Amino acid sequence: MKGMYAFQQAASAAGLDPVVGELVKIRASQINRCAYCLDMHLADARKAGISRLRLDMIAAWEEAGDLFDERERAALALTEAVTELTDGFVPDEVYRRAAEQFEEPELAALLGQIVAINAWNRFNVAVRTTPGSLREAAGGEAR
Repeated sequence: MKGMYAFQQAASAAGLDPVVGELVKIRASQINRCAYCLDMHLADARKAGISRLRLDMIAAWEEAGDLFDERERAALALTEAVTELTDGFVPDEVYRRAAEQFEEPELAALLGQIVAINAWNRFNVAVRTTPGSLREAAGGEAR
């Protein structure tokens, strides 16, 4: 776990726009069905000022018109491609799109965030970590 925390710190410190970072964390957590991470990152996104409408529409970002800008759409597409590797490699077009929107250091930070949230999702799904909001609602009981 110390290694995971260190990796997360390194990925977070790399200068990625925090709004893009939260969108990526939420989308990967939706795909991976990680309630713990969804609960955490939706709360963080609300604190960062991301609107309820944008949060509600992340799962359907491709159909959401101009609600997400091109950088956000490129980041969300890359998140989905990296998270869902069951069909093979990340498509060249998806990577190219992200590379056009993000300078190399930002792209590295974006990939770091995607990899880190996927790892956290897998830890939390494997051990069935109870989301903080559900623990609070149950009077502090955790699983």
